[in-house]
Amino acid sequence: MMQVPPSPEIQFVGDASISGMSVFQQVEMTVGAGQWTCLLGQSGVGKTTILRLLAGLGSYVDHNGEIIASDGQQLAGRISLMAQSDNLMPWLDVFDNIVIGSRLRGDAVDSTLAKDLIEQVGLSSHSHKKPNALSGGQRQRVALARTLMESRPIVLLDEPFSALDARIRAEMQELAARLFAGKTVCLITHDPGEAARLGEVIYVMSTSGLRQINPPSSSVIRPYDAPDVLACQGQLLRLLREMP
Repeated sequence: MMQVPPSPEIQFVGDASISGMSVFQQVEMTVGAGQWTCLLGQSGVGKTTILRLLAGLGSYVDHNGEIIASDGQQLAGRISLMAQSDNLMPWLDVFDNIVIGSRLRGDAVDSTLAKDLIEQVGLSSHSHKKPNALSGGQRQRVALARTLMESRPIVLLDEPFSALDARIRAEMQELAARLFAGKTVCLITHDPGEAARLGEVIYVMSTSGLRQINPPSSSVIRPYDAPDVLACQGQLLRLLREMP
């Protein structure tokens, strides 16, 4: 696997508004260094706004606060983002979709790394196929490989597996846990089971702020039917259902 710079801890503090309308009030959140931080909450409470601010894509958001990396460096240039939609270019094959970032920046394409990633996500026999010839799970594997191709120490995931069926979603969680090991990962999810399997730091966000929940004591990735995972999943679901 490729070498990446050390993954920092990130501190997010502040409130946010758009065109004078409050998105969320004061929030304090730590994205653990080299860990999976999961952020759950109902739609509209500001989870994606936080993610976009972390990614440097919130120019339209008035953020009154700070985003600080533990190593004191800027986050710009150190983040890769994987969204719910795979956003594949329909005219490019698997290989070219994975290396598109390098080509758009005018960088030399590391074909060896790209082929290695294609193999790791199980698509070696599909590398010359266009997106319309791939299943939903295969397309998400391409998006995962493209994210890894960027070789960034910080990874932001905005519900990347929510559109997949339960079996493929579980497989993608396991694959992501393996391939993102050691990176600082922030995952937005609506799925308590996903957070219970992956979360090393877990927050539930509501209109009244953030609540941190103790994750299961076992290491990532956790069996979906382990007692501590099921207990955490139940606790998270209860909290989400109790929200106004």
